[in-house]
Amino acid sequence: MQPFALLHRDGADHVEVLTGDVRTVATLADIPIRESLPTLALIPYRQIAERGFACVDDGAPLECLLVTSIRTEPRDRFPAGHLTVGGGAFDLSDEEYGEIVETVLRDEIGHGEGANFVIHRVFEATVEGDPVAAARAAFGRLLAHEQGAYWTFLVHTGSRTIVGATPERHVSVADGITMMNPISGTFRHGSGELLDFLRDPKEIEELYMVLDEELKMMAAVAEHGGQVAGPYLKQMSHLTHTEYLLAGRGSLDVREVLRRTMFAPTVTGSPIENACRVIARHERRGRGYYAGVLALLGHDDEGRQTLDAPILIRSAEIAADGTLRVPVGATLVRHSTAAGEVAETHTKAAGILAALGASASAAPRVRPQAETPQVRAALAARNNDLARFWLDSRAPGALTVPALTGRSALIVDGEDTFTAMLAHQLKALGLAVTVLPWQAAVAGISPAGSGPAADLVVVGPGPGDPAELSDPKMTAMRDLTAGLLAAGTPTLGVCLGHEILAVLLGLALHRRDAPYQGLARDVDLFGTPRRVGFYSSFAAVAPADLLVSPHGPVEIARDPHDDTVHALRGNGFAGVQFHPESVLSRDGVAILAELLPPLMSGVVSPATNG
Repeated sequence: MQPFALLHRDGADHVEVLTGDVRTVATLADIPIRESLPTLALIPYRQIAERGFACVDDGAPLECLLVTSIRTEPRDRFPAGHLTVGGGAFDLSDEEYGEIVETVLRDEIGHGEGANFVIHRVFEATVEGDPVAAARAAFGRLLAHEQGAYWTFLVHTGSRTIVGATPERHVSVADGITMMNPISGTFRHGSGELLDFLRDPKEIEELYMVLDEELKMMAAVAEHGGQVAGPYLKQMSHLTHTEYLLAGRGSLDVREVLRRTMFAPTVTGSPIENACRVIARHERRGRGYYAGVLALLGHDDEGRQTLDAPILIRSAEIAADGTLRVPVGATLVRHSTAAGEVAETHTKAAGILAALGASASAAPRVRPQAETPQVRAALAARNNDLARFWLDSRAPGALTVPALTGRSALIVDGEDTFTAMLAHQLKALGLAVTVLPWQAAVAGISPAGSGPAADLVVVGPGPGDPAELSDPKMTAMRDLTAGLLAAGTPTLGVCLGHEILAVLLGLALHRRDAPYQGLARDVDLFGTPRRVGFYSSFAAVAPADLLVSPHGPVEIARDPHDDTVHALRGNGFAGVQFHPESVLSRDGVAILAELLPPLMSGVVSPATNG
């Protein structure tokens, strides 16, 4: 049978029928983009290795359907057919999956390795009869019974068949605009009241965290970062999600856009580089195409590149021998429970299992609750304390600080691409900004030398325990920061960088009883109340508001209840435990605009000036 694909895109009244030839390529850059007809790429999770990130390599190929023919057919040409699925169970029992959830919560999130992680399991069964005919029947059933899908699709490459209804656009490019669509939070229809779900702190924070993570990606592919719209409801047949839309203007080759955005935090976690390590450590098996993307690449009528790439979730892989795999995952955050995440995997599998006729684990369909004025108000309220920097459009130069104009900053990335968002904020304030990974920054800045060719060095955020000196990253970043202090280079520490700076100034660190991962708080920042977002499991502790350090007096902003340090500043240095660049930091840009000019001019506060 010739390779083909059936695609129904959200809002369309027809199905696109693509046929062509399949070519296997090694990297995203090898995907052919032709002038006339598009290419449909089936991108497995293992391609994450192109970014240098960890994965269990299962050998799943990157297959490209080089389209030779494309036509449209009415939806009713694809009726819901009959198919039979034999047996079926998850590869990990509920107990086994629950144990992994508890381990990740305790040993990864609890030890500062990240804010959230997605761990998957796979429902396995056998399809009777011809696998492609079964997939066609399932495609028809999904068209008839699923709602809210971004793409409903069937792809047959000759060696494999994948069918599904994914709710989530990963990334698209059209008319020079790049868009992403973070979706998170899961309400199971019939499980309670929608308003209660919309007000649940766990669900709210889960969406904020993936919003932050996709803003990091947008910051890397769009010229001015991403602008946020939403939140909205994404209602499907068995469950409802919440979502945001992100948009920004960019000019990168669409294959490079795909590479820089591998893969969505909704199916990996954050920060993404360490999330990949955690996934490999705890899943210990490949993901196949789960969490990868389908990508339709081509050109518009004006010759500009186009891209439409949904995430490969809520899908089934059917092998030639009839083996069926339905992978699903749950996002683990600090409020997660094993029972809740086990239940979420069952619900997420329900739609595709129902389409395949596997009723053992499929939940009954319950009509979604109406989007009432109260529901819309609850959604709108989620933005009340978010950073307007990412929600509002503004004229170029609107935030420029004269004292920073024409000066330069080097950001040291400690393996958390929050640094890309921070770069956009610093540029908006008037600085020329360079971002380097910690290895390159350490190599380029000699502790004993004259310092970097930048007016400011930002020692940035990253995962891990800052006291773990057996970790080469921690040792190198501590040596780098010590060298900056010794040379008198204006230095700002953010999160991990702040913790390292605090230790060098003589403060002790402690692990928080409960991690501050994706948590927004109102704090007193040197006498001014500020709303800021934290992503940390560690904090410095100070018994007083003023510290006499080897590098002079240090003014400290601390929590009056437990003495944890929110921020510090001295002559030529400052540190913030929170993330001013986070969408959770309503006052983040204002804080940077206040901290940086005196820091870079050598002017210190009255308290530190004694």
